[in-house]
Amino acid sequence: MTTQISKLKEGKVKFQGMIETVRDKKNIQFVVLKDFSGKIQVTVDKLAHADVGEIFSHLLTGATVTVEGELVKSEYVKMGGQEVLAESVEVTSTAEVYPIGPESNIDQRIDYRWLDLRQEKNLLMFKVQTLFTKALRDFLEEREFIEIHSPKLIAAASESGADVFEVKYFDTKAYLAQSPQFYKQMAMASGFGRIFECGPVFRAEKSHSRKHATEFTGFDLEFTGIESYEDVMKLEEEMLAYALKVVKEKYGEEIKNVFDVEVVVPSLPFPRIKLADLYVELEKRYGYTLPDSEKGDLSTEAERLCEKFSKDAYNHEFLFVTDYSAEKRAFYHMRKDGVPQGYDLIWKGVEITTGAQREHRYDVLKAQAKEKGLDKDVEFYLQFFKYGCQPHGGFGIGVDRMTMNLLNVPTVKEAMFIFRGPDRLTP
Repeated sequence: MTTQISKLKEGKVKFQGMIETVRDKKNIQFVVLKDFSGKIQVTVDKLAHADVGEIFSHLLTGATVTVEGELVKSEYVKMGGQEVLAESVEVTSTAEVYPIGPESNIDQRIDYRWLDLRQEKNLLMFKVQTLFTKALRDFLEEREFIEIHSPKLIAAASESGADVFEVKYFDTKAYLAQSPQFYKQMAMASGFGRIFECGPVFRAEKSHSRKHATEFTGFDLEFTGIESYEDVMKLEEEMLAYALKVVKEKYGEEIKNVFDVEVVVPSLPFPRIKLADLYVELEKRYGYTLPDSEKGDLSTEAERLCEKFSKDAYNHEFLFVTDYSAEKRAFYHMRKDGVPQGYDLIWKGVEITTGAQREHRYDVLKAQAKEKGLDKDVEFYLQFFKYGCQPHGGFGIGVDRMTMNLLNVPTVKEAMFIFRGPDRLTP
């Protein structure tokens, strides 16, 4: 096995890499090779190793090679102060001219996503995402949460009866899950107490906004032992503050250099505001108005203004918004005096979480499902609560939206390994 570039040590070396650039001069050649761990300069003395120089001269960006030579320190090399003096090279794959470049728009770049991902910033993005989700897991495992993997093929629409993908399932039909919500709550009825899941989520929404996708990665959790949805918000804010601290400690400097973004570890607690009070503040501060009939939910523009409001009012990047209308919330949210006991978490003007205390009482839950015309569709789900279930709550985080916000990339398309949207099924 050859050595990763970042682990090469002085002396004789053998390693594999992908060509980033080749600079040909009369008697010398400078080649930058990279792998997932880093980059290194390879220097070829064309007089001493004419065959090596000839091979590199005919290779384009993206070609891959195995190089043998000697790694030496050099104060003249900016790339880590070291270089490899090449003695032999073996071509492991050739490459054609790239069909995209930095000037290409995002949709053109997604056509060739595997090439677009070769950019240094994209590799860093997914290293950051990996660490972020690991930190979420570590936080929860420390608190005795267990991980489940719920099915994505289900017999009934997950939440609202709309916005689902229908698929043929042998001689009947099934749906792709909008969320693991029903099965998270089944785990509560099963006595699991504290669970989480990280997996695909499907939404059949014909939206072309910067934050929507038809398939994305959700990080969901559910837990018992709560007294109100305040307990759910408290857990989420502590978890996110922990995860962002972990990311800042390891990648904060790189993120600043590559994305020009300062990773902010948020103070606790996050600010909270009722939806009605938020609309009052947005009108008073920024002149934003909305018809009363539409104030039961957070409009797209109001969501965007939350970034400015939270900074101006609380000097904070995050904002919990509570007290939505029952009409706009899922039937399984517990209600108190008719008000859903849940929230949205807005970060940098984008909703990243919906959370709530769930309704765990069978009769109440059945009535709320019937009120929304879903009682027959979710009959299997209602069965979970007929035999007792502890009070519980939870939330789901969009991992891709979190990544988009963390690194301030323009759209969720750039924050996903492969984007899926109304007009995108390939690559």
